[in-house]
Amino acid sequence: MSNSYIFRFAIIMVVLVAAILTAVATLLKPMQEANKNAEKMQAILSSANISVERSEAIDTYKEQLLAEYTVSLDGEIVSTYKSGEESADDPNRAFNINMKKLLDKLKRYKKGDLSEAPDLPLYVLKSTEGDSLFIIPVRGKGLWGPIWGNIALKKDLNTVVGASFDHDGETPGLGAEINTDDFANQFKGKKLFNEENEFVSIDVVKGGVENSSVPPEHGVDAISGGTITSDGVSDMIEDVIKNYLPFIKKHK
Repeated sequence: MSNSYIFRFAIIMVVLVAAILTAVATLLKPMQEANKNAEKMQAILSSANISVERSEAIDTYKEQLLAEYTVSLDGEIVSTYKSGEESADDPNRAFNINMKKLLDKLKRYKKGDLSEAPDLPLYVLKSTEGDSLFIIPVRGKGLWGPIWGNIALKKDLNTVVGASFDHDGETPGLGAEINTDDFANQFKGKKLFNEENEFVSIDVVKGGVENSSVPPEHGVDAISGGTITSDGVSDMIEDVIKNYLPFIKKHK
């Protein structure tokens, strides 16, 4: 068998395998996107204390959604999306905004590297009791990688109804505990503003709120052994929600 034959056969096989893999990836992409969307919707619903299986998340999200807003840094509503509208695939729709890219753009804008400020995503869902809830997505840094989540607020845009968090690679049994109900449930009833209507955010307190000077309505207990991840949660809530303050103050 000649070397040229072997060479041609190898080329044909490489091209054939590449074509098959490309076709498979193309066929699977819609399912992967649907699963990714379902996971994101499930997390948003969870922050509103609506617990559903991944398979039910898309339909439940559509049922509970009142509106998705994009909000300017001046606090104005730039665009609105409601369930069933034809603009579902619009990259400027709030749900389709990538928080990592958004926060990168915000940094560049604040440094003066971008002339136009990006808009912020905001979700409005109805609770199981029928009230309107405002949900702010957050993203930050943990010990080993990105962490993210959602903070659901009552109509007063101050009182936390619920929260959900997740991570990309925090230590199991330590920082990874941010995605547990025990951690997230601590945020229920906490407040972003003090009695003087000043934004004080919510601290994740090492050693526990009871052993600190942090008022109980503005703090939750940190994860034992997960100090850096806990600090990351504190920082991301404060840093991201600061950008929403003009909107909050106009609509409180």
